[in-house]
Amino acid sequence: MRSKQFFENLLQDIRYAIRMLRRSPGFTATAIAALALGIGANTAIFTVVNTVLLQPLAYPQPDRLVQLELSSAEGNANVTSIPKYAIWSEQTQVFQDVAAYDTGGPGVNLTGGDRPEQLKGVHVSASFFPLFGASMAAGRAFSADEDRPGGARLVVLGNGLWRRRFAADPNIVGRNIELGGEPYLVTGVLAATFPSDPPADIYLPLQADLNSIDQAHYLRSAARMKPGVTLAQAQAAMKLAAEEFKRKFPGNIAMGPQDGFTAEPLRDTVIGDVRKSLLILLGAVGMVLLIACANVANLLLVRATMRKREIAIRAAMGAGRGRIIRQLLTESVLLSLCGGVLGLALGYFGVRALLTINPGSIPRIGEQGAAITLDWRVLAFTLLVSLGTGILFGLIPAFSASHADLGLTLKESGSRSGSGLSQNKARATLIVTEVALALVLLVGAALLIRTFAALRGVNPGFSTDKVLTMEMSLTGTRYETAAAVNQLVRDSQRRVESLPGVVAFASTCCLPLEGGFGLPFVIEGRPLTDGPAHGGAGFRPLSPRYFDVFKIPLLRGRMFTDHDDAGAEPVVLINEGMAKKYWQDANPVGQRITIGKGVGPEFEEPPREIVGIVGDVRNGGLDSDPDEIMYIPAAQMTDGQTALDNRIIPITWIVRTKVEPFSLSTEIQQQLRIASGGLPVSHIRSMDQVRSESTQRTDFNMTLLVIFAGVALLLAAIGIYGLMAYSVQLRTQEIGIRMALGAGPQDVRSMVVKQGMRLALIGVFLGVAAALALTRLMASLLYGVKPWDPPAIFSVAVLLSAVALLATYFPARRASRVDPMIALRYE
Repeated sequence: MRSKQFFENLLQDIRYAIRMLRRSPGFTATAIAALALGIGANTAIFTVVNTVLLQPLAYPQPDRLVQLELSSAEGNANVTSIPKYAIWSEQTQVFQDVAAYDTGGPGVNLTGGDRPEQLKGVHVSASFFPLFGASMAAGRAFSADEDRPGGARLVVLGNGLWRRRFAADPNIVGRNIELGGEPYLVTGVLAATFPSDPPADIYLPLQADLNSIDQAHYLRSAARMKPGVTLAQAQAAMKLAAEEFKRKFPGNIAMGPQDGFTAEPLRDTVIGDVRKSLLILLGAVGMVLLIACANVANLLLVRATMRKREIAIRAAMGAGRGRIIRQLLTESVLLSLCGGVLGLALGYFGVRALLTINPGSIPRIGEQGAAITLDWRVLAFTLLVSLGTGILFGLIPAFSASHADLGLTLKESGSRSGSGLSQNKARATLIVTEVALALVLLVGAALLIRTFAALRGVNPGFSTDKVLTMEMSLTGTRYETAAAVNQLVRDSQRRVESLPGVVAFASTCCLPLEGGFGLPFVIEGRPLTDGPAHGGAGFRPLSPRYFDVFKIPLLRGRMFTDHDDAGAEPVVLINEGMAKKYWQDANPVGQRITIGKGVGPEFEEPPREIVGIVGDVRNGGLDSDPDEIMYIPAAQMTDGQTALDNRIIPITWIVRTKVEPFSLSTEIQQQLRIASGGLPVSHIRSMDQVRSESTQRTDFNMTLLVIFAGVALLLAAIGIYGLMAYSVQLRTQEIGIRMALGAGPQDVRSMVVKQGMRLALIGVFLGVAAALALTRLMASLLYGVKPWDPPAIFSVAVLLSAVALLATYFPARRASRVDPMIALRYE
């Protein structure tokens, strides 16, 4: 009976709330718009957070998948070598599947037709497919026997390539396709539902020699824990495996005494360092919603004041305080639900907008981004946020209205009785809160803007202007020797540099700002005191005109020439940072170092003479200090190094031009195809694009936080304006009396401005204190600026104060124009 009465009362409250909201269309539209903006922004960001952080990986039993990594005092590394993978694959007491795979490698050339194409190819062990639960649309994956060294040339097609290039022909299985001019047998086609990470067009057998002593790190490894095995048990087994590896390879150059092995949840390694930035953005957009709630709460407080006579009459007729509060809360929740519905639609379009500006470095929404959807978690989040905000912003007005003095209210002739700020503490508190939250967001945005400016001002150590880059896969038998690659480079250089508008042409393994490989080195004549090497540094094989293309300066000695080939004495250039670190004030030019000793047979080579020192380059990114680096002529690489590089990375062509670089792209590609015998190029970018891409994550965070801060500033200004305008309206009689007693327009303006600015400055003070505490969480997102940066905080405080002054000035000016005679008759 009681439940029936409850639902009857609830339906009655809803019907009454709808009638009241329809009677005030302006108020209703304003409140719903503010809420929709806040809820929509939260829905959009939460959708990304849900996809990246909350949804499980799209593999069977993803909680049992782990990434196998190297651990050290500097942190974990998710790259490994074949000998380490061999040790890990023996940990059958904790793992039921262990797989190794590269991350896309150099690409694979689809040849044999009139339209050659460079494909994304991944080399995987046979255990890769069962580990990740890959299902087949046709055929089968390759077996463990087929994955042995010297095995047959096999390939598994990705579903996208199968449909795009082979028209989803099921008869492709069992036929050969030509990759790099060589036939490969198609054993199967993956199902469209398989979420490949890394994304790939084709899958080739890794065919790794598990007896190899090659310590080059170019693979990744993942495993599936056996049922009942915990992460701690898997990590303990990996710790023991590290000791076994050290016993098997004593004095190994690639693993120090304090280094070890570990296992981490695969989802954590996939997400990487993006978790913190997404949570910060979610917190920021939550502040926007709180500011929107404060504005709507102020609107409801104003509306409750207008309705206090109605509420008093209802109370006099027997409505209890609880009944009145419930009625007012029903109205606020109904408003928030309407705002939630509209916010959900805005959130959907917001997600589409986020995908258009996605930097590509946010995992799980890059090439797989089409899968991002408003699923049940997002719908539940929006519903809870809508209900929660409705209750949040409705409580203060509801309790305030239910405290009305019936006798006093019913004696009043109208709803426009005088009321100063002292009688509007709830509204004042909400304004202070809005200002404080807005200041926190503005400080965060200012810090990211300063980071943006700092990164743009960083000298990368090389020139990016008018430089074109493109990649070519040299997989296959044709370019397995250093001599063959060197001949290709020379032919390509001759052809491309003959084009009008080309200044210089070169080849390299890796572009600046995008990282690369490193190798240990030993300084000849210097005793070893700590381990089997004196140090480690970046390693770049390149052609002589590399430094001309990037305008990297020579500081001492000489540059490479075309004579530094396989028949000449081995040479190396080092950067200034390496010279200072390992030779201090001495001159390293003329000294000799041995590079890569102990890493593997491919890297065994005689000592190299240091012939010059070049300027430092930021290879790890604009926000990373220049690393030590060694440059060697690609023509002097061993055949083993050359073959290994061709298996794991493409060759990168770089061209400096006199004109806009893309205007020569077609001619350059044509000359490279002729020189290489028809091989295609891919990933064509200018170095300006490469530089821009290196800061995309920071730019993405800044863009969103600036938008959120701008919305917060606008809402705070509207809130201050609304409070002061309504205060002036309520105090019209008081202002008229003051003016009748001699107060001038300037006195009235000053009074109103002081009252409004008092609230704003309290909010600014509280906001500064909150910002000093909260911006510490942003430290990892900043570069060239500290979280407590005084210029940023001071600038934001001044900006917000100026906006608040503007928001109070217009109501103050209106107040100063009150006609005392009219005001004294005001009701």
